[in-house]
Amino acid sequence: MSRKYALATVAVATLALVSVAGVASSAGAATSPPVPLTTSPPPTPTVTPCPPALPLAGMVVGTTTTTVTIRYSLTFRPPCGYDLPITVHLFATREDAEMWHNPVASADTGLESYGSVVVEGLTPDTEYWFRFSDAKGRRDPYVLGGPARTQAVAAPVCAATATIGSGWGSGFVATVTVRNTGTETLDGWQVAWTWPGDQRIQSLWNGTPTEAGSAVTVRDAGWNARLAPGGTTTFGLLASTTSVPEGFTLACGR
Repeated sequence: MSRKYALATVAVATLALVSVAGVASSAGAATSPPVPLTTSPPPTPTVTPCPPALPLAGMVVGTTTTTVTIRYSLTFRPPCGYDLPITVHLFATREDAEMWHNPVASADTGLESYGSVVVEGLTPDTEYWFRFSDAKGRRDPYVLGGPARTQAVAAPVCAATATIGSGWGSGFVATVTVRNTGTETLDGWQVAWTWPGDQRIQSLWNGTPTEAGSAVTVRDAGWNARLAPGGTTTFGLLASTTSVPEGFTLACGR
C-alpha cells in the first residue's frame, strides 16, 4: 500500500468518526428533558397603617368685626395626612360648608404643623363655618367648624366737628369740638382724620396729637377725658399749608 493511499484512508475514517459523534450529540440533546425555569412572585407592597386619629384639627380662637382667627394642628403628613400649607375656607351657611359650595373667604397657613391663620374681609356681626383643604387640593372630610360670629360694629360714642377760624397763605387755625353722643359717661376719647392736602400741625392745645404722613390722631389731654352724656370739650390747632382747606372729615371714638 502506498503512503498516499494510507493517508487518505485515515482521513476518511476520521471524518466518519466526527460525523457519528455529531449525530450522537444531536440525538442526545433532542431527547434531554427541558429544564424548568423558576420565577419568584413579586413582593407584596407594604401598606402603612394609619392611626385612628384625625389628621387635622382646628378651632376658632378670636374674631373682630371683619376677621376670624383659627388655630390649626396638623397631626399627620401623607399618606395618613395632608401637605402644607393648609387652606382655611369660610362659608356663609352650614349647608354650604357641608357641600363645599360657594366659599366666601379663604386664607393659607404657613409651613408649620400648627399655628394660627387669620381670614380677613368679612362682614360684621355675621356667622361663618370653616373647612380645610391642603396644598394639593385634597379636601378634609372630617372637620366642619363653626359657627364663628364676627363682632358687631359698636355704636358711635362721640362726634367731632372742625371749624376753621382764620386762614392765610401759609396756614390756618382750627377748633375741634368733641361731643359725647352716647348714654353713658365717656372716659377717654380720640379724634382721627386725614388731611386733604399738604397740611401739617405746627402746634396743638387741649389734646395729644400723633401724625403719620397725612393721617392725624388726637387723643384727650387727660384732664378733659371724661364727658357726661351730651357733654362737650374742644381742642385747637395751628396748621401750615399751601392751600387752606374748606374743612376736613373727622372720626371720633374711644
